[in-house]
Amino acid sequence: MSDYQKYFWRRSSPQLSSKRLSKTQLDEHGLPTERSYSPTGSNSPHLSNSSQQFKDYLSATDCDWNDDLDEFDPNDIEKLKRNTLTSLSSIDIPMMSFGNNSNLSSPIESTKHKSIDEKTANEIARINNDIVRFKKFEALLKEPNVDIVKLKKLSWSGIPEECRPEAWQILMGYLPCNSNEREYVLKTKRNEYVKLVKETFKNGTSRLNQSIYHQIHIDVPRTNPDIPLYQNPIIQESLEKILYCWAIQHPTIGYVQGINDLITPFYHVFLSKYIPLKSISRFDFYSFPKEQLTIVEADSFWCLTILLDEIQDNYIHAQPGIVRQVEKMNELTNRIDEPLYNHLKEENVNFLQFAFRWMNCLLMREISLPNIIRMWDTYLCEANGFSEFHTYVCAALLEKWSKELITQEFQNIIIFLQHIPTKNWTDNDIELLLSEAYMYKSLFHDSPNHLNHITCTKIKI
Repeated sequence: MSDYQKYFWRRSSPQLSSKRLSKTQLDEHGLPTERSYSPTGSNSPHLSNSSQQFKDYLSATDCDWNDDLDEFDPNDIEKLKRNTLTSLSSIDIPMMSFGNNSNLSSPIESTKHKSIDEKTANEIARINNDIVRFKKFEALLKEPNVDIVKLKKLSWSGIPEECRPEAWQILMGYLPCNSNEREYVLKTKRNEYVKLVKETFKNGTSRLNQSIYHQIHIDVPRTNPDIPLYQNPIIQESLEKILYCWAIQHPTIGYVQGINDLITPFYHVFLSKYIPLKSISRFDFYSFPKEQLTIVEADSFWCLTILLDEIQDNYIHAQPGIVRQVEKMNELTNRIDEPLYNHLKEENVNFLQFAFRWMNCLLMREISLPNIIRMWDTYLCEANGFSEFHTYVCAALLEKWSKELITQEFQNIIIFLQHIPTKNWTDNDIELLLSEAYMYKSLFHDSPNHLNHITCTKIKI
């Protein structure tokens, strides 16, 4: 059993705190030995039997964790919960007190706390699942040649924070699957970026293309305004360099508003390699090593470049990629939710009035950055994830609010869709959205006739 699992059991049972029992009084699972002091007596059958049941459960899960990880389906969370509940249902947790001032619980109070409740069992199941998934990612990423098919299959349901920087870089195609080539590729690409920045900014900002630089300089402070990290002058300067260098390297597209949003998931994830995500917002970047910041910049620049190569039609003249996606979303809505589609049509709601931003910024104005990062775990595993699959996600998102929209008039519909109430969404909400999008893709992607026969007015800009 891992130290992490033992730590959880001790934390989840205050009665067994190591502050109250010496190490010599605890067994290898953090449980009191038969010599431990207990108000029920050291030879109490109740304590002995309960502890033995607890040990049996932990021993069984130890065996499970040692099984071949490939036999575990990380998506079958409900099965894991049911198994955990079954394993714990018959376990009695003895009520124990320590010290001279301890108050013995009454028999009625003890009965209330004897069985592990469903919330605790769910938490145990979640931790078990996280541990197994982390082990699978760790083992896969350490292979000499990472199996990209296995990595995509595993990553679709989410990537552990500790593994995400490397996994994203491999899934993006920035890092090769062959581990022997990675060091050379990273060194070459990072040095190339450093030279590009040095050459571009050798005379400061006064000699830059002022039209491009001015727009970037305006947009960067507007990027994730609710996240303190992106209001930090050091981070803003870093983002400006990435965006300006990308724009001058792609003159046919140049800089387009919305691209500033797309850099932040990469930046956030690659920064988490050095700073835990929970600490990023309050971190003092004035003391952050410049070399590490340059690495984050370089990796973000190259991954942004790969992403925009995939969806460049969204940002060239007339933005035909976005127009196609909005047209397809319009057709999908007709098939998925005809009453909603008809109501929007009756209210003269043009899908471009709200969906243009959904496509242009990949929902980054509608959904929080942590949730976007989780979504991108899945996008990176889908063919054309940031274009085709994203369209299905947008259709699923619109249909989710059908009940609220179908009773509203034009003005309120537009206001609602521009301020979707997703502030309190969790990973569970995102995973449900992604699952619904995948279902729609399975139904319609390989059956274009289901969409093409629809009679609808062509979207006009």
